[in-house]
Parts: sequence; C-alpha cells; structure tokens
Amino acid sequence: MYRALLISCFLLLSTWAWALKPSREWVATPDSLGLRYQSTSLTTPDQAQLAGWIVEPAANVPDQHTTMVMAYGDMNNMSYFIYQAQALSKGGYRVYMFDYRGFGHSSDFAIDRQWLYYSEFTTDLRTVLADARHRYPGSRTGIIGFSMGTIMGSEVAASGKCDFLVAEGYVANPQQLVATQFQRFQKTVTLPAEAADYALVARRVNCPWLLVGGTSDKNTPLADSVVVARQARRRQRRQVLCFEGGHQEGFFRLSEAEYGDKYVREVSHFLANKRS
Repeated sequence: MYRALLISCFLLLSTWAWALKPSREWVATPDSLGLRYQSTSLTTPDQAQLAGWIVEPAANVPDQHTTMVMAYGDMNNMSYFIYQAQALSKGGYRVYMFDYRGFGHSSDFAIDRQWLYYSEFTTDLRTVLADARHRYPGSRTGIIGFSMGTIMGSEVAASGKCDFLVAEGYVANPQQLVATQFQRFQKTVTLPAEAADYALVARRVNCPWLLVGGTSDKNTPLADSVVVARQARRRQRRQVLCFEGGHQEGFFRLSEAEYGDKYVREVSHFLANKRS
C-alpha cells in the first residue's frame, strides 16, 4: 500500500492542471506514514477556516530548528504532499501543511475551475506563516512552495517576515503561462486582477531564495528561475537547484537511498550557508 500510494501521488503531482482542480478527500494522513503530527484549525482575517497539519521532525535525527510552511499547487490538497513532508521531517525539519480555502477540509469557497489562482490563497498562506512564527518563536520559519504555490509563496515572502523561500516550478509570468495554455490546448484560464502587478513581486523578495527547477519543465521553464536568480541585487541571496526532469518531479528525481533525501540535503546546504 505504501508503494502504491507513493506512485499514485507522484503521478498526480507530475501532471499539471494550470487551472484550479481542488479535491475535498484526503488520500492519507501523516500518521499513515508513522509521522508525529498535530492537526490545526485557523481562521483568516476574512473569516475563512483553514485545516492544517504540523509534522514534527523525526525523532532520530538532529533538529534543524526550522519550520517550513508548505504551499502546494493548483490541484488536489495537502494530503498529496505527505511524502515530501516525510522526507523533510527525516531531514530534521518541522513541516506546517495546510489546505487553501475550498480545498481539502478547509472551509467552502466558490471556485471557478477556469481560474489559475485566487488572491485569497495568499491570505491563507500568510495566515499560516504567522501562526507558525507565533507557535515556534525560536524557530527559523519560511516557505516551501510548488507550482502555483510559488506565486503565493513569493507574494508572502515579499511583503512579510519570512526567513527563507524554496520555490519549485517557479511561476515567473502568469500571463505568459495562460497564453501558452490557450495556444497549445485552446484552454481559457483566468487570472485575478492582482496578477497585473505580479511581475514586481520578485524584486521585493529579500530573504534567501532557493529556486528548484527541472531541465525538461516546459510549463515553468528552468530558464525563468535562472533569470530571477541573476537579477538578485546586493544582499539578495538567490540560488538555482536544477534536476533532470519535468514539472514537480524534484523530490522524485533528487532521491538516492530514500525518497527526496538528496533534495532535502541540498535545501539544508542552502540554508546553512546564509550570507553574513
């Protein structure tokens, strides 16, 4: 069952919707993998109710004293990322997972499935990050985002207190992404009004930023991450981690003895080398 669930999650994550496709049903909970965790329930400033899980660092590894808030992409829910959470936990990280409104077990939200994302998802992520900082004031606290989640991740990192940002499958240009979907598949995807200012966000991200990208990713090209890293100004530390593979395949491709172990080591190396 363990292997079947891993393969199922990988296949679903390596596909892409590029329009919202939430799922209400959790495929598993962290305890199914033997992870120590607690459930959380948060209320956002605009009164949405968010379900979450806090996965603790594995008991037999050095504690990194670091909390990673995980922002996933445009489909399914947080339960599809429990293997990534397990790999990070084995690396000594605390992982704060959550469902956006309208996803998983969070509160209802009217979602048009032709939209790429909603600005309310940024509010959700900001709420969870603030809760993580409040719960663990002595912990380094940042964001790990995937695909659509990199939009919210960079927006929150640009406007609030965030100690680091890890972004896999970074969306650099939502407008171009939408145009490409129409050209290739005659698929109309809608953006929120706030997307008009998204191009200005990256320059305001001042925390250490690791951009993770696949050499075969045609949807969020590795070249986009390279450009963002090269645009770093003085005191902005940015680095690119590339792997041979496609969209959202990073944990799978960067595996050696165990799923995602090399990925986690690379993240740890990046975080351990903060510029003074």
